[in-house]
Amino acid sequence: MGPLNGYTILELAGIGPAPMGGMILADMGAEVIRIDRAGGGPGMKDVSSRGKKSVALNLKDPAGVETLLRMVENADVIIDPFRPGVCEKLGIGPDVCLARNPKLIFARMTGWGQDGPLAQAAGHDINYISITGALFAMGRAGEKPVPPLNLVGDMGGGGMLLVNGVLAALLETASSGKGQVIDAAMVDGAAQLMWMFHSFEAMGLWDATKRESNMLDGGAHFYDTYECADGEYISIGSIEPQFYALLKQKAGLSEEEFGDQNNASLWPQMKQRLTEVFKQKTQAQWCELMEGTDVCFAPVLKFTDAAAHPANLARNTYIEVEGVTQPAPAPRFSRTPSEVRNGGSTGGADTAQVLSDMGFAAQELEELKNAGSIG
Repeated sequence: MGPLNGYTILELAGIGPAPMGGMILADMGAEVIRIDRAGGGPGMKDVSSRGKKSVALNLKDPAGVETLLRMVENADVIIDPFRPGVCEKLGIGPDVCLARNPKLIFARMTGWGQDGPLAQAAGHDINYISITGALFAMGRAGEKPVPPLNLVGDMGGGGMLLVNGVLAALLETASSGKGQVIDAAMVDGAAQLMWMFHSFEAMGLWDATKRESNMLDGGAHFYDTYECADGEYISIGSIEPQFYALLKQKAGLSEEEFGDQNNASLWPQMKQRLTEVFKQKTQAQWCELMEGTDVCFAPVLKFTDAAAHPANLARNTYIEVEGVTQPAPAPRFSRTPSEVRNGGSTGGADTAQVLSDMGFAAQELEELKNAGSIG
């Protein structure tokens, strides 16, 4: 049983960071009940639906709303993935829910936050990381910024921030007996993820006006990716002097050419020389020479190949659930391990069982179903 065993979380169905947050909480042992629309829900191969149950409700129907509010009375957390004000319009906003359950954590996940001039605007990861400076910093010199998938805004800045807030609020509620509202915004989370670069800029170690000209943005020859003889790639992160010395030794680099590691004016020519060196061997050959050493080296893998890497196999970093390869729960707990209890559920598959467990009588369920209030 995971560390959150005994907690009940209602997750209003959404996309991206909210279901990711629910997935992590479910991995940790919480009973996460996804509230799907009657007649709909994510596909069974949606990794974020693992470990969850699904209840289908018609939240445009007063009886469907009342059903949710009765569920709120039995819950510890509700996750709201909608734009600000949507829950209030449905009659399930924080004030209403906290009146039914004063200990409830009402966790709200948005892009721009609950207030401010952009609160009601549509947006996506690429937009949230744009106004925090994160996107500007990524890419090659002289080229346009490169979107880092949707990892920085949605997942790191959103889903992880949501989980962090929920866990902290649950700790506080355990002592105070009072619930509260969490305003988790992807733009806030993305801004937090940029903390190191604000530090570097303040110390004069980073030029925020340029791309591919700093130590960690691909500007340094010792922190970048390189193509191999077979067209595959490897990554090098030899920042510290002792690691850089080992890189020079393993790659056969001369002290004359590569002695002045941190002279940024020499980085372009050293990078060009490294490009030529790494093209002399295949990815597998470089792995044989450098992997597992303190060079700070790794092959650049496609994510569909990552599960087969020996290091990932040894740690069971990936698992297979109902035929779908996916990341295993993390972090790892010594006494209360996380687990994936089941794969994805179709929309509404658990409606009758969940509501029955929460005290709904069989006759009530039949009436709600016949009225179209539940699916």
